[in-house]
Amino acid sequence: MSSRAIPPGSDGTVNAESCVSLGAAQPQLDAYPTRDIALGHLQVQRALPVKGRRLIGPWCFLDRFGPLSFTEGAPMDVAAHPHIGLQTVSWLLDGEIAHRDSLGSESVLRPGGVNVMTSGRAIAHAEQTPRDHTGRLNGVQLWTALPDAVRRAAPAFQHVGEVPRLESPGGLVQVFSGAVGDVHSAATHFSPIVGAEVQVHRGGTVTVPVAPSHEHGLLVLDGDVTLEGQPLAPRVLYYTGTWRHALELVSIAGARVLLVGGAPFPETILMWWNFVARTPDEIREARTDWEAHRRFGEVLNYSGPRLDAPELLHLARPNPVS
Repeated sequence: MSSRAIPPGSDGTVNAESCVSLGAAQPQLDAYPTRDIALGHLQVQRALPVKGRRLIGPWCFLDRFGPLSFTEGAPMDVAAHPHIGLQTVSWLLDGEIAHRDSLGSESVLRPGGVNVMTSGRAIAHAEQTPRDHTGRLNGVQLWTALPDAVRRAAPAFQHVGEVPRLESPGGLVQVFSGAVGDVHSAATHFSPIVGAEVQVHRGGTVTVPVAPSHEHGLLVLDGDVTLEGQPLAPRVLYYTGTWRHALELVSIAGARVLLVGGAPFPETILMWWNFVARTPDEIREARTDWEAHRRFGEVLNYSGPRLDAPELLHLARPNPVS
């Protein structure tokens, strides 16, 4: 697993992050502390990309937001912004998010469902706390890198109102992307992948079957949990490597854990701002088109100005909760 920044001037225009996944040839347990990022009044934990671990399967971005309780206003208000070459995946533990995009899609996401937006060659979207809300917000936002064969396809949006569950006496697994055992999500993806929330009951044990050729990551969402006897701390992304057939999670008081993984992604990607590309030219062209109001369309059902693109010579990190 490696990554490097393309220095400004080496290609004349773009300071982007090059990310390649080589996977791991054995089971392991590496710990990567998350880092805090402020989005207005909303505090976000950035788990991916992180130094030393840019990809887990096709997953290239992971933000954890909340838990948050509020009485007034809208803590999430991410203005219209562009994407290429990726899928966004939104999963909530509590609260609501209103999605709007340049295809004209509108959807209010609630716990138990998942939103998957495929950017393809170009899309724009915005996300907000809706006017009618419970006063709570708690969830994760993820991206997957699209394989080269499909990354220039037409954009699409999919809302799955209720994802399937794998239940056991010790807890349950909600599968929002890919498959766990024989339980398959209805969400459309383009790489071998898994995304799930694992709930471990008080005093319970949940054994999650996984593909041995896949690599996986775990993030504690709340509660106490151990993996095969090793305590997992909050605010840390754990990488488990490959060649495991199952992940055994045990909790004393109860826990919820995010599981992401998939086959090691076979392509090198460039990440800059909200773009996943292969060359600096693609990033430069996408930025130019966004600033010129070309290609991405407009999010007509969002009230407010859209985001301006950063300068190309800046190593632009992804927008939190974007």
